[in-house]
Amino acid sequence: MKLEKYRHPFIFYGIAVIVPWAFWFTLAHISHSELWNSSVWVFIGSILGLLGLLAPLITAFVLILPDREMRDELIAACTNFKGIRWGWYAFVFLFPFAVILSAQAISLLFGRSAEQFKFVESFSFSAGIFPAWFIMFIAPVIEEFGWHTYGTHCIRRRFNLFTSCFIFGIIWGIWHMPLSFVKDYYQSVLVETGIIYSINFMISLIPYLIIDNWTYYKTKRNMFLQVSQHLVWGYTMEIFRTHPDSKIIHTILLIIFSAAIVIRDRKFFFDKSYEG
Repeated sequence: MKLEKYRHPFIFYGIAVIVPWAFWFTLAHISHSELWNSSVWVFIGSILGLLGLLAPLITAFVLILPDREMRDELIAACTNFKGIRWGWYAFVFLFPFAVILSAQAISLLFGRSAEQFKFVESFSFSAGIFPAWFIMFIAPVIEEFGWHTYGTHCIRRRFNLFTSCFIFGIIWGIWHMPLSFVKDYYQSVLVETGIIYSINFMISLIPYLIIDNWTYYKTKRNMFLQVSQHLVWGYTMEIFRTHPDSKIIHTILLIIFSAAIVIRDRKFFFDKSYEG
């Protein structure tokens, strides 16, 4: 893989953050106005939300597709399954469940209800004309093919993996911020639940990305597993009646696990030239 090809971080992140902010702050204004009572404006607002989500992917593809080597790298990431041990498939699909169920179990010690282990009847958020289940399915696909095809590589070109996770986590958190102002969206619901839970979401991005990128490089940058991992993490946070305090415990468990893998595999995370 030729990381030197991914040499436009300011172009990528400038467009991938500023354009969604423009769309999403416009959507936020509409969602809290009388216009939101009109089905036409709900449709327009929903499209603005989707366009904001698509901006990083479109930017990544505009930068990647004209270059044959970068294009071949993208195709290989989507089609190459050779040399990936079966254990990584088990990790991607089962580990997120293990973490959230463990967090809920620990919360019982602090007086939280065992009702958390039951499945929800509906998701905690809405997204205009789009069903929540659809957004939870399509968002990982769109986000990963933007952030992990160009976004991660252009940071990784200059920094070791550990530093890259922190830089990307901060940018990704900033990217999500306007959604906190959109009526009934996931981040907005977190703010209404309590500011501590919104802060917890932002903090959780760093350990999540350490684990996420650890898996990404260990599975030879396979995009099927990358998208699947994002999707499973998202659904495990929504399908149970998880108490918000359990999500804080969930973040603590992620921090512990991410610290363990960094300590165990220091060269992988701190050697700039090492890709696994």
